[in-house]
Amino acid sequence: MTPIAAGLLGFAVLVILMFVQIPVGFVMTIVGLLGFAFLTSWDASLNLLARDFFSTFSSYNLTVIPLFVLMGQIAHYTGISGRLFNAANKFFGHLPGGLAIATIGACAGFSAICGSTSATAATMASVALPEMKKYHYDPALATGVVAAGGSLGILIPPSTIFIIYGIMTEQSVGKLFMAGILPGILLAVLFILTIVVWTRLKPGICTPAPKASFQERIASLSGVIETLLLFILVMGGLFIGVFTPTEAAGIGAFGTIVISLFGRHLSWRNLVRSLNETTRISCMILVIVAGATVFGHFLAVTTIPASVGGWVAGLHWPPFLIIGMIILIYLLLGCLMDSLAMIMLTIPVFYPVVTTLGYDPIWFGVVIVLVAEMGVITPPVGINVYVVAGVARDVPLQVIFRGAVNMIFALCLTAILLIAFPQIALFLPGFMK
Repeated sequence: MTPIAAGLLGFAVLVILMFVQIPVGFVMTIVGLLGFAFLTSWDASLNLLARDFFSTFSSYNLTVIPLFVLMGQIAHYTGISGRLFNAANKFFGHLPGGLAIATIGACAGFSAICGSTSATAATMASVALPEMKKYHYDPALATGVVAAGGSLGILIPPSTIFIIYGIMTEQSVGKLFMAGILPGILLAVLFILTIVVWTRLKPGICTPAPKASFQERIASLSGVIETLLLFILVMGGLFIGVFTPTEAAGIGAFGTIVISLFGRHLSWRNLVRSLNETTRISCMILVIVAGATVFGHFLAVTTIPASVGGWVAGLHWPPFLIIGMIILIYLLLGCLMDSLAMIMLTIPVFYPVVTTLGYDPIWFGVVIVLVAEMGVITPPVGINVYVVAGVARDVPLQVIFRGAVNMIFALCLTAILLIAFPQIALFLPGFMK
């Protein structure tokens, strides 16, 4: 069997094992280990396994992940997400679709202190869905908005996907974070416009909440100030070059604890729950990274990345057609596998092609994160939809998918604008030192 044939067989086995619900990190480790052993030797494969796992779990650069996860978990368990939604609700709840608009606003705010799409979706589902149910929002609208809004968690920094992409491609994580801000704001605005159009076309699918008084609106802003302070502290320090990403993560986590203590929202029970969830999520991500590293070394010896690069270079297509083809592949893969796993698997293949074509690697990182967002709300994998379904147990899965798919138009338009105007992503990183 040729190395390329072995690599293609490895991909096929990988997809099959994923569909039988074996954890992604374990699947990539097993296939990578066996494939590398087949093409080299068992001794070399076992040495590779030990070295890759040790280097991943002892990596200083990857300590940024548990720190940002801790920041998000403390924010969740101390009620910052609820106070964000309350503030957005006071300002927008009385409008047609106002609670859905408030949900997008709260998702955008919470994404600024939480780098996980599923965590954002789960948090906002528990906060926003009861309110929308109270005002008779159509289940497809309510759940679809939460699932789509949760996807902002991997675009608006801090983002675990940006961290992994930056480490794999040796790009500045700080610049990637800055590159995600304007596209994230743009996407949130387009989500809101989608809700406005949706409720205009079907005016009976929701009931406006009562209009809040001026005093109630001002009082609710206290829930926004703490999030804004954290965002300015972390992103501001990165932007002016005072912090490295790891230092920013540590300061962000510490700042969240301090703000929660001053507000008397952090109990011992909430701290323990935050630490438990941080440990679980961080271990899951690190195992996926380690497994993908093993699988990436297997791919390297199959020569598939080099062969794909050579094939694409030989097409003599215009660069925009090639980048369009790559994005289409990401869209298809996003329907079949977890976004983190997808990026870990495909970056070794497509990154050399994109840089050879002359595209900016920071811009490409934002584009693939945006495309990965589509994957978290599209069937059959759509992880955010399953997260929301776990909270809204009375809403059928197909109803949530139907609502989420309506929001994909905003994601597609954002991707088109980002490709047509790369400066949307590159403007802020251009000011960094």
